[in-house]
Amino acid sequence: QVQLVESGGGLVQAGASLRLSCAASGRTFIDYAMAWFRQAPGKDREFVATISRSGGSKVSTDSVKGRFTISRDNAKNTAYLQMNDLKPEDTAVYYCAAARSLWNSTPWNGADFDSWGHGTQVTVTS
Repeated sequence: QVQLVESGGGLVQAGASLRLSCAASGRTFIDYAMAWFRQAPGKDREFVATISRSGGSKVSTDSVKGRFTISRDNAKNTAYLQMNDLKPEDTAVYYCAAARSLWNSTPWNGADFDSWGHGTQVTVTS
């Protein structure tokens, strides 16, 4: 497994931006597809976005398309989630996850991920 540590969460007003970071250690970062999930209070964990090992393939859930962008820097062993135009419904704990996968695969099912971070809180006020 790879160890993951998220950072960058916070309390912001609607319309603001945040960039989440996920620092990986312990294994070869480039062997893993990376993804972001989120869990709001009283709700199930939800897939947000995923990026392939190459960085060339990305998938995101419909509710964040056009606002959130996932990226990765394989030289820095870090994945990112740029979040723009935040809305109160984006409020959740955001988790970074890693999955061993094929070079251009974009896994999105939480069950496919074997490494998870502890999460970072994002709160958006109206």
